[in-house]
Amino acid sequence: MQSAKEKLSNKACAAKEHANIYKAKAEEKIKKVTAKTEEQREIASEVRKAKEAKAKIELHEAKAEHAAEKLTASAKKSHVIHGQNDPAVGDRASSPWS
Repeated sequence: MQSAKEKLSNKACAAKEHANIYKAKAEEKIKKVTAKTEEQREIASEVRKAKEAKAKIELHEAKAEHAAEKLTASAKKSHVIHGQNDPAVGDRASSPWS
């Protein structure tokens, strides 16, 4: 279940990243059209590259968070499955038949 949740979360974050990159490219085109000097065009390109890099960093951070959530959920699940909270087998003090 956690793997499916992680995959869906990763896909949602990837879609968000692609939307942010598309938005950065559109803003760059607008700024290049309205730019009057070559320096302004170069600045527009640099701003786009910075926004793309930020989007990729956010994607990788989100993926790391999803992987951590999966690991913590599976660790909690293993305690329940293996009965870590159950009394020991030979423990007479906690036995209901003592």
